[in-house]
Amino acid sequence: MSRIYDCADETARKDGIADAASAVRRGDLVVLPTDTVYGIGTDAFSPKAVANLLETKGRGRDMPPPVLVGSIRAATALIDDLGNHGRDLMEEFWPGPLTLVCTATPSLSWDLGDTKGTVAVRMPMDPVALELLKETGPMAVSSANKSGQPAAATAGEAIEQLGDEDVAVYLDGGESESPVASTIVDLTYAVPRVLRSGAISIERLRAVCGTVIGELRKGRTKPRKAEDEDTGAEGGPGTEDAAPAGAVESEDAGPAAAESGDVKTGDAESGAVKTGDAGTDATGPGTAEAERAGTEPEAAGPEGTDRSKS
Repeated sequence: MSRIYDCADETARKDGIADAASAVRRGDLVVLPTDTVYGIGTDAFSPKAVANLLETKGRGRDMPPPVLVGSIRAATALIDDLGNHGRDLMEEFWPGPLTLVCTATPSLSWDLGDTKGTVAVRMPMDPVALELLKETGPMAVSSANKSGQPAAATAGEAIEQLGDEDVAVYLDGGESESPVASTIVDLTYAVPRVLRSGAISIERLRAVCGTVIGELRKGRTKPRKAEDEDTGAEGGPGTEDAAPAGAVESEDAGPAAAESGDVKTGDAESGAVKTGDAGTDATGPGTAEAERAGTEPEAAGPEGTDRSKS
């Protein structure tokens, strides 16, 4: 039977975060609020836990979940190459509704699914999510819904879809203030490419990066590796039409496959991605390869952040 905590109550919130952190360390599933939609997450470094997350949502390894982190430092421990603009995008939009798809650090011991060496990472702007991530480290998080169904904007909607058997803890943070999926940007190519349009407009991205390739639409020829770069948003596995190795279902997927946001990974060369229903600090309980999420003060960032719809 799931345990549900009303995070509007200070005591319940404290107890809920402690319970949820313990559940994540055990490899159990928890549902948490984000700045986009509600997400369902677990220890990113437990292959068994991640497999359980995908099974509960009704999706396969071809739609790996993105990873939520509690600090920029935790994110960089998971990423092998931020490209020319990754750091600037993090500093401008994190915490917030921007998912970055990058080449993952090869030495990490994890299995998010068929990521083809990439990871989709996001730091949400939600106080409850950030508090939990500081306790657990990086979490694999997808939108809290069954694959193909609408993303949950409230804890109640998540409970209706996921029930109380597979999820150990529900953290009720109230209704999502902005249930719009996060924007997913692929940084694995020379030029940033938008894999999924969302809360951050391409104009705002271009104000930081200069050149940014827009979302690949159906009917257009898939760009080749050398010329594109806009393929991988929510951190890896899962966008729509083919994301660079490791598409991601974003934890904040949202309407428009946003947090439904499942992102399917496609062909690494073409950099296209498929979106599905989706939904992150680098190390996770018990790992020595990456730093624990959110332990550094600068990582916490403004509170109040998701996906987001994942």
